[in-house]
Amino acid sequence: MSNAPRLSRASDHQSCILSAAATGLLEFIQSEGGDPERILGAAGADCDTIEQPTATLSLEIYCNAMEQAARQTQNAHFGLRFGQQFMPAGLGMLGYLGLTSPTVGEALCNMGAMFHHHQQRSHLGVTHADGLAYVEYRITDPLITQRRQDAELSIGMFFNVLRQALGQQWRPLEIHFEHGALHGDEEHEHIFGAPIHFSQATNAIVLRGDELDAPMPGADVHLHSLMRNNLRQLGLTASVAETLVDKVRAAIRQRLDDREPTLDDIASALGMANWTLQRRLRAAGLTYQEVLLDVRKNMALVYLKDPALQISELSFLLGYSEISAFSRAFQRWHGISPTEWRRQHLGGHPRVQ
Repeated sequence: MSNAPRLSRASDHQSCILSAAATGLLEFIQSEGGDPERILGAAGADCDTIEQPTATLSLEIYCNAMEQAARQTQNAHFGLRFGQQFMPAGLGMLGYLGLTSPTVGEALCNMGAMFHHHQQRSHLGVTHADGLAYVEYRITDPLITQRRQDAELSIGMFFNVLRQALGQQWRPLEIHFEHGALHGDEEHEHIFGAPIHFSQATNAIVLRGDELDAPMPGADVHLHSLMRNNLRQLGLTASVAETLVDKVRAAIRQRLDDREPTLDDIASALGMANWTLQRRLRAAGLTYQEVLLDVRKNMALVYLKDPALQISELSFLLGYSEISAFSRAFQRWHGISPTEWRRQHLGGHPRVQ
């Protein structure tokens, strides 16, 4: 037996997640015809840690485990289906924090406010526009790029929180995903009962604003207080500090599919003057253009690994107005064209079942 240390427990500098987010994962992998030990081992995780709800996992390894499960079960919709059957109580303390809140809106607000105790370098929140509410979720850690499965299972989890109050037949107005469509969205539409929009700025569930006023059937002020205290004490207390460069990367990523964001755009988004942003980046040994270039280079490889995306689509997602501009840039970075890189590196991908 190897004496090498387990990799599934996160080190201090990594983004973390509580193992409660993987409740039922081993059984679900088996139900999809997969081997849990083989799949988790390939991702750097182990079954023992996965089964301890308050254990700490590397968020990157968690996401990789879901991607490995999709590949090895040959089910491109693994995360979607796992999220579909994942009940809110399975989220442990965070789930009960929402379930015991007075209303849907307060449940989402409470879960969002305490989300960093459950999952680090990630965002869960609600925004409002034109009478609509957007339940938004995304990982903000710029180093975690393989996260299609996580996005779909997480939106499925929060969808089930909403159904606890709004009924099992309730349907949202729209569902948004950051990633591109794979082979159509028929299964997504069947599960959510709503139009699906891919390649969006964030992952989101769109509903009527007044639906946030619906009461949560399990509202319990005493249990809610207990869950809040437990999450503070037993959850992720050593939060990973998000650096300025992390924030700049995340802000760039959110805006690239519109156009190439300028220094002024990002400074405004971060609430600071452009000269302040320049100075702070210089202190980190970087320029804005270097960060922008690094984001584009990393995201180009992520998008090229997505067989659903045409070169023309990913050029747009990277903020290029023309395919030729992206192709020239990619040739400079890697010495080959994006089409040739994809041909060399893109192996088989999971079939849609």
